Amino acid sequence: MYRLFTLLLLLVASVSNAQTDVDWDGVEIKPVPIRDGLHMLTGRGGNIGLSVGEDGTFLVDDQYAPLTDKIVAAIETVTDDPVRFLVNTHLHGDHTGGNENFGKLGAIVVAHDNVRRRMSVEQLRSVIRTDSVPASAPGALPKITFSDEVTFYWNNDEIHVFHVEGSHTDSDSIIHFRRADVFHMGDTFFNGRFPFIDFDLGGDINGLIATTNKVLSLSKSDSKIIPGHGELASPEDLRVYRDMLVTVRDRVQTMVNDGKSVDAVVAADPAGSYEREGWPGGKERFVRAVYFSLAGAP
Repeated sequence: MYRLFTLLLLLVASVSNAQTDVDWDGVEIKPVPIRDGLHMLTGRGGNIGLSVGEDGTFLVDDQYAPLTDKIVAAIETVTDDPVRFLVNTHLHGDHTGGNENFGKLGAIVVAHDNVRRRMSVEQLRSVIRTDSVPASAPGALPKITFSDEVTFYWNNDEIHVFHVEGSHTDSDSIIHFRRADVFHMGDTFFNGRFPFIDFDLGGDINGLIATTNKVLSLSKSDSKIIPGHGELASPEDLRVYRDMLVTVRDRVQTMVNDGKSVDAVVAADPAGSYEREGWPGGKERFVRAVYFSLAGAP
């Protein structure tokens, strides 16, 4: 028991050190105009969605707490209005780290039920990642939650926020600005790179594929898509990503059916062809998550 407690302390310390080692002063928050008062803000962490207009500023995700001042400064290059609503696409800290800060500035934080449920308690992971994330401060928790969907009639748009089952996590939501025809997919879409499927927190390869198919079914040829990570995307970019997910899933399924172990599947390199085409980072973690999605937890 003592050894387990010591290990958990070391894991918490390693997570804390990973954040304190970041050169926050060197991070630049850049607004990328999309259309109809919508922008994507890049920086460090998940991409941010920004809607400005006559009703007030509407934000999707907020990266890390040390970046709040820079995010606010970037928003102020577009509008003088403070953030009124802040929607979290899911619970991870690179998308929710600024919640408490924005709450103190007057923003109302909205998210799926599972975002608040998971952020309220310590998160222990042991399959795809081995770490511990402490419970969030009460001020960082969403003030409004929903179980399935919610719609904002805001800034001359119809902003449809809907939950997608077990995808990147079990807390993911897609935000669709219907009039502008812009989607924010959070980490259900890593544009041009291998995704992180957080199996420990309810992520699943089949759910992720279902989410991409759902957004593709709602998209038009000129739709714009804000990914959780990567450049502003088109439906064709999402289709390439979806096809990669399906191909790797099917390759891994064949090996699972043959009784291969997770290490044997990783060694077979079912995603290697995409890596050679320029897909960066996270390949082994991705393959392991696909394996456990199909074969079950170890």
